Amino acid sequence: MGTALPVADAAQVRRYARGLVRRHPRALAAALALHALAAAAGLVAPRLLGDLVEGISQGTTGTTVDRIALLIAGFVVVQSVLVRFAHLASARLGERVLAELREEFVDRMLALPLATVERAGTGDLLTRTSRDVSALSRTVRFAVPETLIAIVTAGFIIGALVLVGPLLALPCLIAVPVLWAGTRWYLRRAPQGYLRENAAYSDITDGISETVEGSRTTEALRQQARRRARIDADIRRSYAAERYTLWLRTIFFPVAEIGYVVPVAATLLIGGWFYLEGWVSLGQVTAATLYVQQLVDPVDRLLSWLDEFQVGGASMARLLGVAGDPPATPAAAQAAPAAATPATADRAGDAGPDADRRLAARDVRYAYRPGRDVLHGVTLVPEPGEKLAMVGPSGAGKSTLGRLLAGVHAPRSGSVTVAGRRLDELPLDELRSHVALVTQEHHVFIGTLRENVAMVRPGADQAAVESALAAVDALDWARALPDGLDTVVGSGGHPLSPAQAQQLALARLVLADPHTLVLDEATSLIDPRAARHLERSLAAVLAGRTVIAIAHRLFSAHDADRVAVVEDGRITELGPHDELVAAGGPYAALWRSWHGDRP
Repeated sequence: MGTALPVADAAQVRRYARGLVRRHPRALAAALALHALAAAAGLVAPRLLGDLVEGISQGTTGTTVDRIALLIAGFVVVQSVLVRFAHLASARLGERVLAELREEFVDRMLALPLATVERAGTGDLLTRTSRDVSALSRTVRFAVPETLIAIVTAGFIIGALVLVGPLLALPCLIAVPVLWAGTRWYLRRAPQGYLRENAAYSDITDGISETVEGSRTTEALRQQARRRARIDADIRRSYAAERYTLWLRTIFFPVAEIGYVVPVAATLLIGGWFYLEGWVSLGQVTAATLYVQQLVDPVDRLLSWLDEFQVGGASMARLLGVAGDPPATPAAAQAAPAAATPATADRAGDAGPDADRRLAARDVRYAYRPGRDVLHGVTLVPEPGEKLAMVGPSGAGKSTLGRLLAGVHAPRSGSVTVAGRRLDELPLDELRSHVALVTQEHHVFIGTLRENVAMVRPGADQAAVESALAAVDALDWARALPDGLDTVVGSGGHPLSPAQAQQLALARLVLADPHTLVLDEATSLIDPRAARHLERSLAAVLAGRTVIAIAHRLFSAHDADRVAVVEDGRITELGPHDELVAAGGPYAALWRSWHGDRP
């Protein structure tokens, strides 16, 4: 189970919500005005009915019944039209706000350091991008406009009730303590309850996705029972979290229902007593009772949507929390460069015309778990424009060192710098302009082949895209697709083979044009002969750029300027291929083993 991403606190959520409101003052004012007019139109009928009752009781109605009925019908029609346009204005505002929320969340996700995503696991992010966005969508689309309607309507009804007779507004106050106490009790418990519920869903998603993705490994190691136990435990926690929020609702909603009934009954009883005492008229009692009955609907909507606001607030806190996660920083200050050794010495100082492109790792240590370092004081300074190959047995630390050199991870101690600046202190956009990482993992996005390549440079023209594809030997098969470079690929589109998808990733890299590249077995899914040809093509295109290649195929090392042998989290040998073979050390043994004992 990963380390969950942070959650924004209530103050951050309120501050962000206020900011959203301030972005659309005109649209919000228009929606409120329409709701206010609709509420005002709905207040006319009870008053007219009260006048009608009063006229009947006094025997003075005459022919006014038809006139009052027509007026009531007219105002009902006017209210219906206003409600229609008020809902339309609210829906448009809600969709606009929701679109902004989604776009900002995507921006925050893409700005997250990869190490943060890996620590959190896929389940937490998947739940935030799916369930939390869906819950927030319901809140923005329905809860916000319905709440606005309820507040405006309730305000107008209370005002009309006071105008009918201030004494008749007093019975409504009986419900205030009941609703206040119930709502306060609920709000103290609901936010944390819904946060626990959403977190439990993240654990379920994480567990299921891991089980599905690793199903073959699970079967091979006979770990089915353990995975089922993990999922069962996650479901039990989710069940307990949902049961808790359900318990809150089973108490809060009945209390609210009592708060609705009491004012109506109290207005009838107390209003009747006031009428008998001669303090109010029968028409006032009738109108007041109808207004109190009308007040039940907006108050009920307020309290009902209050529950939805708790769900939406919890989801927004989780979405905003993504932005609050700081990038990882080293636990210790920058360490001094280690003393030069045959295996780790710099071949040149950092001064010179290429100093602004020099990538340097000095005395770096890294641990995935505290107290268990996987890199032990590694110092490695590739020359600008050099091709450096990192080889060694599986689990030696090659990929971990590559991720540190690419700025994906920050070292526990020591430093990784480019042009003298620490990678973990650079903005992400600037970091990727210096160094990029390409691994054997790749993704084909839904869209045209051209869009998939040009996504790293949206303004790239046709010639630039074709040049990038040609550099990785992909232009011929790309042109042969049904619609050429305009063929839709990705999920539901034209299928690409794993090798083609990997060439696509490499074409993006060519187009992005960073001065330093870290290739972590980037050609592993391509036929060895094709991969060798591809790497030579890349070498021609990327001449003058620093390339750090991590691979098990030793022909990459043979073509490199220098080879770094990584064993047990340390660089044990560093030098040109021929020198290392002649030295008869670990690299020579690897080469003989791979090359069939030939020199």
